[in-house]
Amino acid sequence: CLWTLAAILKETLKDALVARAGVLKKLLAPLDAVLEGFYNAILLHHFDSHHYTSPYSEATNNLISFIDLLEALLVSRIELELPLRCQRILFLKVSYVLNVISSSVPYVIKKKFILLLKKCVLYKSREDAKGGSLFLQTSSLCEDMLALSNVVLQVVNLTWLNQIPLSGKSSYFGSSETAPGHDSQGASDQTVLRALGLVVLKALEFKIHNSATEAEIK
Repeated sequence: CLWTLAAILKETLKDALVARAGVLKKLLAPLDAVLEGFYNAILLHHFDSHHYTSPYSEATNNLISFIDLLEALLVSRIELELPLRCQRILFLKVSYVLNVISSSVPYVIKKKFILLLKKCVLYKSREDAKGGSLFLQTSSLCEDMLALSNVVLQVVNLTWLNQIPLSGKSSYFGSSETAPGHDSQGASDQTVLRALGLVVLKALEFKIHNSATEAEIK
């Protein structure tokens, strides 16, 4: 079901001949509350269970399908003037994703979620995409980006980054621990490292641009 819904969304976005906004509303509006409930139920799951120990398990594959759906919902957001809750949930409840990333799920899940967060912080509204504006025009997107930035900066200010692996086996962000027999310089996943750095920098940038007082910026 997750895969099918994601596939329909992707195909709809590719079709230049249909009124995409109307089709997306018709498809997603009845599922809005269902998808938010799904998001809560899936991402609040106890991921330290034995079902998630293997990157090839059914549970892991289901979670990958859900990440693909979240990505399709993010991409489809640009088509609607007022995005639905299911298209905003990734921003408004990003703490669920951050918790999954620091849990014991397989590395492939952590990496997919980190790259999805990168897409969130690089997301542009239709106005930005057309005009290349540096400022977010849409109030809901501005609100969502601020919510995401606040949560990311809160966890980064704690020890969250220290729990994030930078490869399937070895080194961790902020430490020099490497797997036995591995070259310490070649052990890190540079894609994940760059994505994490970008997420933190973009959150910081957005927070600074939207802070009311100098004290808050400091």
